[in-house]
Amino acid sequence: MNNDDLIASYRTLISAFDDPDRDGMRDTPKRAAEALAFLTRGYKQKLGDIVNNALFESDSNEMIVVQNIELYSLCEHHLLPFTGKCHVGYIPHGKVLGLSKVARIVDMFARRFQIQENLTLQIAHAIRDVTGAEDVGVIIEAQHLCMMMRGVEKQNSCMKTSAMLGSFRDNASTRAEFLSLLKMSQ
Repeated sequence: MNNDDLIASYRTLISAFDDPDRDGMRDTPKRAAEALAFLTRGYKQKLGDIVNNALFESDSNEMIVVQNIELYSLCEHHLLPFTGKCHVGYIPHGKVLGLSKVARIVDMFARRFQIQENLTLQIAHAIRDVTGAEDVGVIIEAQHLCMMMRGVEKQNSCMKTSAMLGSFRDNASTRAEFLSLLKMSQ
């Protein structure tokens, strides 16, 4: 769908509730179309372009954790936002990923229509695929406006999901180390 079609669609949507030609709404279809394009820009991104060769040789075989990566996504069921933070851990196998690339991977998948469960898995698999590390853990904590603004209207609810690959799943001490590192800075 091109931008003109999206603008026309927003105009039609607004017309169901309000006058799209009134002063405060006149430019809303254009602004909304631009906002949605920004919020879903992950569809136009590719993992290889995001990583952009920021993979570096390393002898490190100790756990790397990047935590509290802010994320913003849109629930695929209601198209309402969910926001939260993502924690990523992996044990390198000869290569480490540039630090900012971890956050960019989170953003790429979050900036699509999502459910949190799939988002968590997509990030874990991408980190594994890019680094060659079989041992990856991802935890997301998020608040969903589809649960806060409508439906049950529970303002303090928080959903937590995890994806554990390799030793993060199979080895209790690896999983415990990951969870312990996350608690240290709280």
